[in-house]
Amino acid sequence: METVRSKDSTPIAYEKSGKGPPLVLVHGTGGDHTRWVPVLPALERHFTVYAVDRRGRGGSGDTPTYAIEREYEDIVAVVDSIREPVNLLGHSYGALCSLEAALLTRNIRRLVLYEPAFDVGIPMYPPRSIERLQTLLDRGDREEMLVAFMRNIVEMPMHQIDLLRSEPAWKGRLAAAHTIPREFADADYVLAPQRFSTMNTPTLLLVGGESPPILRKPAEALARVLHNCRVAEMPGQQHVAMSTAPDLFCRQVISFLTS
Repeated sequence: METVRSKDSTPIAYEKSGKGPPLVLVHGTGGDHTRWVPVLPALERHFTVYAVDRRGRGGSGDTPTYAIEREYEDIVAVVDSIREPVNLLGHSYGALCSLEAALLTRNIRRLVLYEPAFDVGIPMYPPRSIERLQTLLDRGDREEMLVAFMRNIVEMPMHQIDLLRSEPAWKGRLAAAHTIPREFADADYVLAPQRFSTMNTPTLLLVGGESPPILRKPAEALARVLHNCRVAEMPGQQHVAMSTAPDLFCRQVISFLTS
């Protein structure tokens, strides 16, 4: 893997593969760059892919204290290290970080955001969720903690969780389980429309047709704020279409980025 230094000097790792215009991939909560394995072959046929390990995971470094703003800067560091306009794709928490990174760099050609999560007036997390997950983590029950997060918070059905367990990325998810509680920071994020008033980056907002309201409503809110965007619904899918419908996911992404 290759690395760049973020603004605070934290090393941010990425795996580079494929050939074509650059596409930076930013995974969501509880994963690492291997999250993209199911869709990587299709994307590599069209793009030079930079699959990032967000801070605290895989080959990337970390700091003793956490702030979501540092993650915005991490993405900018990767994007600005590439010497041509970049396509940027973020999933979930990584989509929220990618959205904010787009305000900090002029090197983004097109932006794909798959269900960024933030507060839209619907309670995002059940009461005492962080405490329950932290208790499991403190006991060393990383797998139980990871499953509890997916089942009770992301509202993922067990058959989809079992599918994720069968993927190579599950090992990385377990290794990154300790980073999950800190990412409840998305509940404190406030979408300020005026901050995006001059942002004209062509943007695709992906949503699953069967995703719960806490994952669909933020995309709807963003669609009212961003000037140059459209929403694409993936029928029958929820929050992990890269695993449950990789062909559908890739068709949406490739069509938008190559049009």
